[in-house]
Amino acid sequence: MAETYFAHAYEKGIDSQPRKTSIVASLVRDRYVADAVVILEHTPRRAARAVLKAVESANANLLNNSKVSIDPKTIRIARIFVTSGTRMRRYKPASRGRALPYEKISSNIFVEVAGEEKVKKTAEAKTAKAEAKKEKK
Repeated sequence: MAETYFAHAYEKGIDSQPRKTSIVASLVRDRYVADAVVILEHTPRRAARAVLKAVESANANLLNNSKVSIDPKTIRIARIFVTSGTRMRRYKPASRGRALPYEKISSNIFVEVAGEEKVKKTAEAKTAKAEAKKEKK
């Protein structure tokens, strides 16, 4: 049985509101990374680029930082969520010398991916497969 390994990526300070970014994140929740990349590349929202970057970063972390070799076909998004980041306070000039405050809200994206270890074929399995071929002939 292959063991499951996890890796994550955390993108901070994305210049998009969390509600809008969360809509894009929900498109790829619980999908395989290969499918998620295709979906995000064809999503016409500004936040899709940031979510794609986070997913690819988590995928690279799993492939490069794990101690064992991971099968790329088994990598899926285990968790993805968007939280509110820092808020920049700004002011808009108004009539009679007033200043009206507003906030620019940023987002933080957390992505965790899971993948299974590549199963190495043992010598016994190879010989059993060869014997099965001989019996068919």
